Amino acid sequence: MKKIVLSIVAITGLFFAFKPAANVYTVDVSKSKIEWIGKKITGQHTGEIKLADGTLSANGSKLVGGAFNIDMSTMTCTDLDATNGGKLLGHLKSPDFFSVEKNPTSNFQITNVTAIDANKVNITGNLTIKGINNKITFPASVQQKGSFIVAVASGVKVDRTKYDIKYGSKNFIAGIGDKAIDDEFELNINLVAKK
Repeated sequence: MKKIVLSIVAITGLFFAFKPAANVYTVDVSKSKIEWIGKKITGQHTGEIKLADGTLSANGSKLVGGAFNIDMSTMTCTDLDATNGGKLLGHLKSPDFFSVEKNPTSNFQITNVTAIDANKVNITGNLTIKGINNKITFPASVQQKGSFIVAVASGVKVDRTKYDIKYGSKNFIAGIGDKAIDDEFELNINLVAKK
């Protein structure tokens, strides 16, 4: 009887020690999108940016990890005409902001996923911009649709000053008045990944 009990304990231990491997889903960059919103006292600007590549990992329909790279050179402006939008993008890509020539890629690496309810989670991860890494947490909806996983997060707030982007910040430039630019910008993220 003692041997049977020991065998059951050993088998149970092995069952919990070897968790099933997560399924890896490859992000479809043609179907995925990131929108950005930058605000200032006198208004705001909007645009899009493309993913270079990425993966999401899931156990069943439960998101457990992932990472994606953002191609900073693909940044566009959607609220201005070509001339004014071009000027804005030139400034955003300059060393005053994202210094895209030296830092062509930004990255997000998921470190933890906590369930809120059936389709909503809190995602925590490391966001790297200009080679500077900071932890952020934001809510997202995650749904499995056949061989696809769709992850959507809206209004993800990023404090640009933590990435040494201080241009136009009232916290670093005294007397800037109505020319101040908000320290936080927002991202709307829509990822579509296929197994």
